[in-house]
Amino acid sequence: MKIRNFCIIAHIDHGKSTLADRMLQGTGAVTAREARDQTLDSMELERERGITIKASAVTVKHTCDGEEYMLNFIDTPGHVDFHYEVSRALTACEGAVLVVDATQGVEAQTVANAYMAVESNLDIITVINKIDLPSAMPEDIALETEHVLGLPADEAIFCSAKTGQGIDELLDTICRKLPPPKGDPKAKTQALIFDAIYDDYRGVVVYFRLFQGHLAAGDKVLMMGTSRSFTITEVGKFTPKMTAYKQPMYAGEVGYMVANIKTLDDVNVGDTLTRELDPADEPLPGYKEPVPMVFCDFYPTGDTEFDGLRDAISRLHINDASFTFQPTSSEALGFGFRCGFLGMLHMDIVQERLEREGNVTIVQTAPTVTYEILKAGGEVIQITNPADLPDPSQIKEIREPIVQVEIICPKDSIGDIMKLCGQRRGIYRRQQFLSETRQILDYDIPLAEIIYDFYDKLKSITSGYGTMDYHLKGFSYESLVKMDILVNGTLVDALSVIVHREKAEQRGRLLLVKLKKQIDKHLFEIPLQAAIGGKIIARETIKSVGKNVTAKCYGGDVSRKRKLLEKQKKGKERMKRVGTVDIPQTAFMAVLDTGE
Repeated sequence: MKIRNFCIIAHIDHGKSTLADRMLQGTGAVTAREARDQTLDSMELERERGITIKASAVTVKHTCDGEEYMLNFIDTPGHVDFHYEVSRALTACEGAVLVVDATQGVEAQTVANAYMAVESNLDIITVINKIDLPSAMPEDIALETEHVLGLPADEAIFCSAKTGQGIDELLDTICRKLPPPKGDPKAKTQALIFDAIYDDYRGVVVYFRLFQGHLAAGDKVLMMGTSRSFTITEVGKFTPKMTAYKQPMYAGEVGYMVANIKTLDDVNVGDTLTRELDPADEPLPGYKEPVPMVFCDFYPTGDTEFDGLRDAISRLHINDASFTFQPTSSEALGFGFRCGFLGMLHMDIVQERLEREGNVTIVQTAPTVTYEILKAGGEVIQITNPADLPDPSQIKEIREPIVQVEIICPKDSIGDIMKLCGQRRGIYRRQQFLSETRQILDYDIPLAEIIYDFYDKLKSITSGYGTMDYHLKGFSYESLVKMDILVNGTLVDALSVIVHREKAEQRGRLLLVKLKKQIDKHLFEIPLQAAIGGKIIARETIKSVGKNVTAKCYGGDVSRKRKLLEKQKKGKERMKRVGTVDIPQTAFMAVLDTGE
């Protein structure tokens, strides 16, 4: 049987998951009775948000020109924060189906994903989707795809994932155009682990792509990265449900294996599987390690203990290798974990998955980025937490990460977008013509200026039509300082932030006003202060909860009322010294809101 391995890539909301649904129905893998929207999006969170978070592999069969083909395809996410999932999927394939919306055209992630596919030497099939919509312009969009990406417009396939139009033509084109896998079934076994999930009853379920040799139930396999051996109890494919296979699986095939792997540390995504008795000479190249862009702390709260949070994070990490974690501690919040993410949406998704799948409750601190510190002695260190900043006398330079941002937007929004980028200390690079109505802007912007609400403001300015993609360019020296926040005279390290010196006072006043709204009134007065070094640059005061202690006085001498007020004043001063201030979750996020 001939094999074709490919993945579906596109910008977010261009119809990848719906196209995958129609392909499952078109090949008979899912019956009309079993069909549902987003079949491959198994997570409840994916269905609620209408986005793909995890890449999903599936195997179907299709007959073309009288021959039967095995099609192994992967439905990938489209958001910029999940580009690591896309890169992993591309490594396991020989081809890619690039989906472009016939009403919106080429977007930022369309370009980024297409370039990743080209770098991976994959054959690309262009699909112009949503041609059933009244505003669709399939011919124009095909020409735009050729102009921007160099993919021939006359080879693009017009289809509608909603109605099923063009799906059969697409399946035939995949069989005819995409190359077969090159692996040798008789060679020494090499299988790439491209994903894994944890099952409470079966242990770790490993997803693999066989590049050389064969695997079957009963084989003893060696994980070349960890040097651990396991005996396979089951191999199978996703059709789209997990289906066990009795016969061996050969080079070019994609599937899963169960081998009673109980310890999460035994499996590394990107590792190579081989047969222990006849091992391969060298492992497969694996994956480039993801570089976290955004960092924040997770601390247990409520009924959750540190050990419970650690178990939940360890279990989620095996399913999502793109986020990192290490233990940390805070005087205000106790023991927790410092986690690294690919972006703000990725951070939000991980937090929700921890609370739902791990059944824990957590407090999350304000996200920060990595800073490079050049010390007076010439040593260069990296920090991800403002609280880790060395003593100012030891610092020669503070360098912040700069990202190259590519914005695709309507031409009538260019002025407002340039103003937004200017407010975020952006440096203009170039402007490109894309079509009569849209253009591309390139800017270099500090990462710290875009991680919170830049994307939301971009969408607001462009009425939802603007899109962006970014990648790390390097580190640049800026005049940066650490601003500490004191609540009731106590330094709260989780609220510390690194800011540009020129904006420090303005940012400090704005932050304290927001904190004042977030922290509830207590029985005593709470001073809020922003400080740089030992200098207080801003202050706000949360008034105490009022209580009329003179209400019981009816007439009499004024000294009696004064005596009660003085007694109350002394009590509040004593309470202020021993009382603790409850800081809510929303206060930690307030440090990011620039208020612009």
